[in-house]
Amino acid sequence: MKIRAAVLQESGRERPYARSQPIVVEELDLDEPGPHEVTVRIEAAGVCHSDLSVVDGNRPRPLPMALGHEAAGRVVAVGSEVDDLELGTRVVMAFLPRCGECAQCATDGRLPCGPGSLANNAGTLLDGDRRLHPVDPSDDHTVHHHLGVSGFADHAVVDRRSVTPVGDDVPPEVAAVLGCAVLTGGGAVLNAGKPTEGQSVMVVGLGGVGMAAVLTALSLRTGDVIGVDAVDDKLATARELGATATYTPAEVAEQGITADVVIEAAGNARAFETAVTATAPGGITVTVGLPAPDARSSISPLALVAGARTIVGSYLGSAVPSRDIPVYADLWRQGRLPVEKLVSSRIGLDDINAAMDSLADGTAIRQVILFD
Repeated sequence: MKIRAAVLQESGRERPYARSQPIVVEELDLDEPGPHEVTVRIEAAGVCHSDLSVVDGNRPRPLPMALGHEAAGRVVAVGSEVDDLELGTRVVMAFLPRCGECAQCATDGRLPCGPGSLANNAGTLLDGDRRLHPVDPSDDHTVHHHLGVSGFADHAVVDRRSVTPVGDDVPPEVAAVLGCAVLTGGGAVLNAGKPTEGQSVMVVGLGGVGMAAVLTALSLRTGDVIGVDAVDDKLATARELGATATYTPAEVAEQGITADVVIEAAGNARAFETAVTATAPGGITVTVGLPAPDARSSISPLALVAGARTIVGSYLGSAVPSRDIPVYADLWRQGRLPVEKLVSSRIGLDDINAAMDSLADGTAIRQVILFD
């Protein structure tokens, strides 16, 4: 099958990306699915900071790579060993497949799947194969998969363990955002922070993941929900979503604002320091952002000990997608998790380089690529 896909050719090009064009939308050959794989016609794909981290070089990946890891679509073909998905089923893709057999999978989401992580780092699907190829047979470049998904394309072949079915009532753009922003931000609240009745929640960094954490915290109705960001427009959006209060990082420091559960979703060292400092005695800091590998923070060990504070790292919101995505879909159905409010713009595949600029500028929450 021939598909159109957004392929990153080179990381670290100068901005603006709309001019340097590191991502090229091109035609690729897509293999039929392997025995444990499915072919999905992509309906919607979200543009996430984890995509930008590959483009700007903070998260090195093998290139060329067909980008995109937050997507949803319809199953159009299944492998010979897949017997639990019907054609036409709408599915949500998750960027970390879980084999269900390794020691890490036995931690109920606390640790990322070992084989899944190895496959993601290698740019393959879970079974170690690649299904993307240049159209020109004389071109011997290997085209790698991004986090087992490569959802910036009109079709994708993924491992069955990378998808979770949802009902037809869940719109494609909502379904797509469930697969990363909500799994990560929502999971940081539900699975790692676990606020109890009366406890306040603060979210530092109000991008797609942070706003999803705000929405999830609001859905629990346990206590105050506080948004923190340096961008005024994002603070205004958090208030529109229902946040009890919003502050800049400087205001948090100056006024000594604290919360019982603090989610760091910005993915940088200073945000992590802000989150730790803003954690109340006896509270928990959950760091879910992905900073550059060489990023370092300075915190007070005495403040941790004397204040009985806890710091928890949470990858993908400590999620088990097959367990958690249906929970978020039900919260959306109940009107308690209005995920559609996270979508800041709807774009086409050819707009992908400009979308990376918007993300890098901090002006977007969730840009969603819609496919016909």
